[in-house]
Amino acid sequence: MVSIKSILHHCRAFRDYLHLVGIRHILAAPYHPQTNGKLERYHRSIKREVNQTPYEFPSQLERAIASFVEYYNFHRYHKALDNVTPVDVIQGKREQILQRRKEVQIQTINRRRDYNQNLREFINAT
Repeated sequence: MVSIKSILHHCRAFRDYLHLVGIRHILAAPYHPQTNGKLERYHRSIKREVNQTPYEFPSQLERAIASFVEYYNFHRYHKALDNVTPVDVIQGKREQILQRRKEVQIQTINRRRDYNQNLREFINAT
């Protein structure tokens, strides 16, 4: 049997860890999906992806879930994170990626402007 003292110790350790890594712990009302929207959306996504195939063995389902989690955290862009992956945010690359995108956007606009200007000059010269 787990003692209250043991539970409280783990709760404090968890709270201290979250504080250490800069995460704010927010509690949501149980059985109230509206207050837990991000997690509910994640569950819906994983169900949509993983439920596409019937699995004969639990290990197949476990691999499918692990594959989805890998994709979700390392390859899928998240709109709420300004279209970078969660691993980019965790590794501190978010701002660098967003800055590079801005630079590419400016370069693209400048190239289009130059191209259109050259095209207009060519048309006017003929």
